[in-house]
Amino acid sequence: MRLVILDNYDLASEWAAKYICNRIIKFKPGQDRYFSLGLPTGSTPLGCYKKLIEYHKSGNLSFKYVKTFNMDEYVGLPRNHPESYHSYMWNNFFKHIDIDPNNAHILDGNAADLQAECDAFEEKIKEAGGIDLFVGGPDGHIAFNEPGSSLVSRTRLKTLAMDTILANAKYFDGDLSKVPTMALTVGVGTVMDAREVMILITGAHKAFALYKAMEEGVNHMWTVSAFQQHPRTIFVCDEDATLELRVKTVKYFKGLMHVHNKLVDPLYSMKEGN
Repeated sequence: MRLVILDNYDLASEWAAKYICNRIIKFKPGQDRYFSLGLPTGSTPLGCYKKLIEYHKSGNLSFKYVKTFNMDEYVGLPRNHPESYHSYMWNNFFKHIDIDPNNAHILDGNAADLQAECDAFEEKIKEAGGIDLFVGGPDGHIAFNEPGSSLVSRTRLKTLAMDTILANAKYFDGDLSKVPTMALTVGVGTVMDAREVMILITGAHKAFALYKAMEEGVNHMWTVSAFQQHPRTIFVCDEDATLELRVKTVKYFKGLMHVHNKLVDPLYSMKEGN
């Protein structure tokens, strides 16, 4: 595993965006060769999305031949509800780039048959040739794979833990009765099947999650720890997120930053001649 430590949230977001940009461009996507990208929601990836939009608007990056697969969606929340993940992705990312809407895949939490919807989502990933890079932004669990989830789980319906419902109440005017209690989510195994995984962890409030992911064993109570067993995992964090890590762990990975920075410098461009 790689751990990339930046000074603050903005620099971590920029590094992650540069990495995604370079991965897409070096892949050389085209009409018969789409790059498949797994995407998260929440507050953590917003800075990364803003930088990707910036690269697109400057002409350096196109999403014309990119297929995206989002991690999760609430059950029973209308698609146009401001807190649905459909709304989140379109308002914060998709409407600002040149992705074909037919290539932006988000689970339908209002499907008549939810299990069939989950099975179809897995099939779409297979049809796309698998996911090249899955980006996540967890607080100890990946997507809605709550503590206790199977580490080989697939896309499915999940009942949300009370801690999650309480945490999400702030998005629903603090009214618990408005907070969805179920969601559709990719499984840990679904993400593990990706050719590469990048996890964004920022802020002191996520320091314990990073500690569990990096320094303790694989544990289904902390599903993000499963990525210790993935052959290509990269954690991108800010300084605050390292507060629970051992000093020698932080020093070790900081000592590798000259290697990690070669992954994003130079920043590639799709402009002709670059």
